[in-house]
Formats: sequence, C-alpha cells, structure tokens
Amino acid sequence: MKNRSRPRLALHRFIVTSVALSVALLAAFIAVPTHAQGYVEGAVAGGGAITGKVSFPGTVPTRKIIPTKDTEVCGGPRDEPLVQVGPDKGAQNVAVYLTQVAKGKPWPAETKPPVLDQVKCVFQPSVLVMRTGSLDILNSDPVLHNTHGYYGKRTAFNLALPNKDQRIAVDLKRAGEVRVDCDAHGWMESWIYVVENPYYATTGADGKFNIADVPPGNYTLIVAHPFTGVKQQPVTVVAGKPTDLAIELKK
Repeated sequence: MKNRSRPRLALHRFIVTSVALSVALLAAFIAVPTHAQGYVEGAVAGGGAITGKVSFPGTVPTRKIIPTKDTEVCGGPRDEPLVQVGPDKGAQNVAVYLTQVAKGKPWPAETKPPVLDQVKCVFQPSVLVMRTGSLDILNSDPVLHNTHGYYGKRTAFNLALPNKDQRIAVDLKRAGEVRVDCDAHGWMESWIYVVENPYYATTGADGKFNIADVPPGNYTLIVAHPFTGVKQQPVTVVAGKPTDLAIELKK
C-alpha cells in the first residue's frame, strides 16, 4: 500500500506546487505597472507648450447633400464643405494630440461626460476628442436617429433614438478613431478621437490650438481630420517655452 500511495502523493504535490506557482506569477504580472495599464498623472516641472495653426491652403471641397426623408427637420438639398475653413485659411475642428505619453499633467476635471448631439440631422460636434470613458449620445431632433459608431469595421455602439431630447450613455473603452453615422440619414457623419492622455486640442474657427504643460522631450503629434486623414509630425518641447507649429492639411 505504501508503494502505491507514493505516486499519488507525488502527483498531488506537483499539482499543488503548479497551482501556487501560477497564482504567484499572475499576481506578479498584475503588480508590475505597464504603459498599457494607463497614463500616470502628476506635477509637471518646467513644462512647455505646443501651439500653432492648422491651415487648408487649397480650394475647399464640397459634397452634395440631398435629404430623402424628414426634410421638415433635415432641410433641403445643399452643398456642404468637407473642411471648415476661415477667411485666413485656418481649418476648424481638426483633432491635434500627442501619442505615447506615459506620464504628465492631470486630466482636466470632468463634471459631465462629453456630448455628441444631433441637430437638424447634423452631428454636433463634427469632430470630438475625448478620453476613454463615457459619452452621451443626444437626439435634439423630433425624428428617429439610429446612431452607429465604429472602431474600424467593428461596431462600438448602435443606438435607436426615436424621441426628441432622448439621451443614451455609451462607453468607449479603448483609444482610437471612432466613425459615427446615422443609419436613418446616410449623409450624417461625425468622428471621435479617443485618446490615452490629456495632451490634446481641437482647432478653433481660426485654426489655432494650444496644448499646455507638456513635459520637456521629443514627441509624435497627431493631426487628424476626416477629409485629409491622419498626419504624424515630430515635435520637441523645451522647458518653459512654447513650440509653435504651422501645419497644412493636404489630401
């Protein structure tokens, strides 16, 4: 009986040891902080700034919008600019942000989640930059909107909002570009850029932007617009000084 019990005892000890080792390795992996686990907030000593202007020098392209339903709300046929450009060629609603920033200034305090609204069958805003987390989808129209967001080809959310002032919260859990359209009104489009750090901006009506309190160093700046796509630009930030950029959008 002793000889028969020894293999069983050895097998039992092997299983117990293997399970304990697996648990220990898992705990160690979880305990080690990695870049993927998130941005680290803290004070920035000697921070600089990235400022500049994004311009669109060419002829402003347009697309023909021909509403086929709900025209009392959506309006009639019209030409819509694909880039919003001011008198001095400044491009509005361009997303500008830094990538691969492991630590830096705290995120701005948020009392409410950002809102993507639908007004007269137009998304407002047309370009939105936000951190990972909650987003409110709002329908300000008295008609049905079916708001559909995609990470690439994968659905991020798909919502039916039949009622005026209806609001539904969605959660965008990972960084990336989210294209939004309306299944009920095919011309409607909006673009959301979900970012991993608070170093981002959206250009104003004059095309200008300002990203403050950036730790000194070398970075990659992303300039993104639905019509021209994504442009990467290297940028160096010097302590206590602004780095001013002149950026042109090109198709």
